[in-house]
Amino acid sequence: MRVTVVGAGYVGLVAACGLANSGHQVTRVEKDPARLSCLREGKVPFREEGLDELLHKAVGMGRLSFAAELTGAPPADITMVAVGTPSLPSGKVDLSQVQEVVAGVAAMVTEPVLLVMKSTVPPGTGAKLQERFLSKARVPIRYVSNPEFLREGRAVYDWYHPDRIVIGADDPTVVEQVKALYADIEAPVIHMDVASAEMTKYAANAFLATKISFINEIAHLCELVGADVLFVANAVGLDPRIGPHFLQAGLGYGGSCFPKDTSGLDFIASMNGHQFNLLKAVIEVNQRQRLEAARKLAAALGGLADKEIAVLGLAFKPGTGDVREAPAIDIIRLLLDEGARVRAYDPAAMEYARRVLPPDVTYTSTALQALDDAHATVVATEWPEFITLDWEAASHHMQPPRVVLDGRNCLPIEKLLACGLVYVGIGRRVQVREY
Repeated sequence: MRVTVVGAGYVGLVAACGLANSGHQVTRVEKDPARLSCLREGKVPFREEGLDELLHKAVGMGRLSFAAELTGAPPADITMVAVGTPSLPSGKVDLSQVQEVVAGVAAMVTEPVLLVMKSTVPPGTGAKLQERFLSKARVPIRYVSNPEFLREGRAVYDWYHPDRIVIGADDPTVVEQVKALYADIEAPVIHMDVASAEMTKYAANAFLATKISFINEIAHLCELVGADVLFVANAVGLDPRIGPHFLQAGLGYGGSCFPKDTSGLDFIASMNGHQFNLLKAVIEVNQRQRLEAARKLAAALGGLADKEIAVLGLAFKPGTGDVREAPAIDIIRLLLDEGARVRAYDPAAMEYARRVLPPDVTYTSTALQALDDAHATVVATEWPEFITLDWEAASHHMQPPRVVLDGRNCLPIEKLLACGLVYVGIGRRVQVREY
């Protein structure tokens, strides 16, 4: 089929490359000149494992081309919308990019087309878009909600190995057309109405965020009663009704999806007269985890003013350079506000962090350089190189009291203690040594 994909973010680019490699003729529309230039040079403008290879293969086969505007794209059987839907300060979802694309499609199409919504939009959005824009088009435009469930850093893998393919369509005749997009992918296909498909995406992310905040609450209680959250989470996760995923206590969730989708769902609930108290608590707990990190450091160091603190990891998770809503960003701001001096290192995210952090943060080219003369270090992202770091050498780079705040509970405690380091975890049963 002929497919136009609008949006060159993680979702849009993975979708375009995946569809092209499945044999469809795909045109990518990207308004950002810098990103468009990067793509035309055969480069992926962000870090995503396996996407470079997928892009080169699609372009080499002549199945993927690029356009700066919708008007520059050839006629398509399907137009897929994969633009951003960020949060506004109120928590409301900003649909301006979605509305711009849908309005553009409605104004320009001269032959029937299927509009597939990949962007995460609030329940009820599809009906409003159809009434406001698509109903006024010169030719029929049918609408489908087809939410994505891709993980940053694993998006290419997830594209080819999805847990499910959700197709929300009020017109059942279009379901087979959408299923044909994924003919080479084995996964359960679930057909439902548009509003239910829109809600499915929010419900999935809100539930996963709830598991993260729940285990962080358990971690806090573990510290108060002398238990170890790793033992607790491992045992609880063996229950098949619960499962082990997203039961890792730490600094909380970040990234482009969970923060905006939990806030967005909370706003949607309030606008519909429902107080989603559980979700409000999930959001509150996640925000508090950043403060807890600063509090733990202040307690271990006897205050933060004039302390040298290293932060290892700036991305919200390993495998990506994305710093959107990353815990490390909030923690660094808190430390600077309290008078600490911060040195930071991340193998993929420093370029992006510079754009959002104050200029007085010092960036280093290695993890050990970040630890030079540090009173404490925070491991904020569980990159493998931090887990396997030479902590004996690290202890010699640092100065007393040599505190290591393991913000992801990923470090080998006994090894750190043997190196003379003071270990502080999240919900771990470890006594902080006197110094």
